[in-house]
Amino acid sequence: MSARPAPPATAATAGTLYLVPAPLDFGCDAQVPLQQALPDGTLKTAASLTHWICENAKSTRAYLKRIDPIHPLAAPLQEQAITELPREVHKKGDHGDKGSAPFDARPLLAAALAGHDMGLVSEAGMPAVADPGSSVVRAAHDLGIAVVPLVGPVSLLLALAASGLNGQSFAFNGYLPQDAQERAQRIRELESVALRTGQTQLFIETPYRNAALWQALTQTLQPHTRLALAGGLTLPQVCIRSQLVRQWRQQPVPADNRTPVVFALGR
Repeated sequence: MSARPAPPATAATAGTLYLVPAPLDFGCDAQVPLQQALPDGTLKTAASLTHWICENAKSTRAYLKRIDPIHPLAAPLQEQAITELPREVHKKGDHGDKGSAPFDARPLLAAALAGHDMGLVSEAGMPAVADPGSSVVRAAHDLGIAVVPLVGPVSLLLALAASGLNGQSFAFNGYLPQDAQERAQRIRELESVALRTGQTQLFIETPYRNAALWQALTQTLQPHTRLALAGGLTLPQVCIRSQLVRQWRQQPVPADNRTPVVFALGR
């Protein structure tokens, strides 16, 4: 017999689900002071929380450890209640878009239903944006739990703003296929949409595959298409460049294989 869904919470009894952005230096060689990337109000709210849903417990603890000297944590690290999203959510997505059933995150919000404020955090940037977590947000709404996004860096929007491409109409396409032929076909499809509609197309790649994607882009795209990259956002080694493909071919700049990069193309 399936479990009966939890009843919606009431505003008087339920906690709040805070969407807590993390700095964009996860996995990078150097870390920036948190105060340079995140507002003090965000750090103060994060320090006040003791219940978490996260992508990775280890990186969440490391993040909280960085917050503690700025705003002392409400509970020691070993007493923080930290729950990881299941691995299948990382691999197959929150919404069952790869053939799996949508993930039911309602059981993860038991602490919020009991009156505790909770934080949702990913390894870098805003949770649920190019990262897992949207199922938790959806479940909170279904349960009547207030959802409050905190201010912090979102790499996709930072890259878009700095690209010179159309910021009035854009689409994020996640990761492109790894197979060379499928990847080239997908690049041509995205370029066709961008040139026909003016809609900027954004996508990302795992850092160690940045160079392969960059080579595929410069070889596949038409000479007059504008291609932008933004790597190391908010970091001292930030690199943001935007020019026509024919210009990139004359002076190619391979993408850094150690730093997360956002790619954008359009007209």
